[in-house]
Amino acid sequence: MASICQGKSSWPELLGVDGKCAVETIEKENSLVEAIIVPEGSSIIEDFRCDRVWVWVDKYGIVYLVPVIG
Repeated sequence: MASICQGKSSWPELLGVDGKCAVETIEKENSLVEAIIVPEGSSIIEDFRCDRVWVWVDKYGIVYLVPVIG
């Protein structure tokens, strides 16, 4: 199924990376999105948006879920 969003839409290579570095990489590779760090256990708005990427980090600030557009 093709994505309705433009540009790169997922970043599996960022698993295990520092969250701040992940945000920089995501926004560099797809200038149409804003990457937002979300600490583990936090609540988020669950609407789908092509201009947003949640970057889930653990208590050490390390990405533990694959960042994807949404």
